[in-house]
Amino acid sequence: MNSALTLLAFDYGLKQIGVASGQTATSSASPLTVLKARDGIPQWEHIAQLLEEWRPDRVLVGLPLNMDGSESELSTRARKFANRLHGRFGVAVEMVDERLTSFAAKAQQQAAGGSTDYRKNPVDALAAKMILEDWFNAQHQAPAT
Repeated sequence: MNSALTLLAFDYGLKQIGVASGQTATSSASPLTVLKARDGIPQWEHIAQLLEEWRPDRVLVGLPLNMDGSESELSTRARKFANRLHGRFGVAVEMVDERLTSFAAKAQQQAAGGSTDYRKNPVDALAAKMILEDWFNAQHQAPAT
């Protein structure tokens, strides 16, 4: 990668959407916030505010695949969310395999002594951070072109 990119990652869910920010200069990622959603539909003005504040070069959306790699109904909805992000805001959007990120985020929160009441202390932003970290790792493993 030649120039540093600013990224936002979304961990799409039907009730909550986790958001994390990152940048390629240091391959660092941080959890940002958890947005409420109604049946997978966010309050688009909150997403607009995040995009205005962070001005990402690229947006990543976690693709919740089944363990065998097949797509599910939630995969279809995550793709639709990604398409709407691109259509509404004109941002470059990339889907990222997010298998096990929510599971890993819960384990990490528990290991750090955090609450296991995920309704009060959601792990969605942490899962979004893991989606970003997975993307960084994939970029480092990709052959140079």
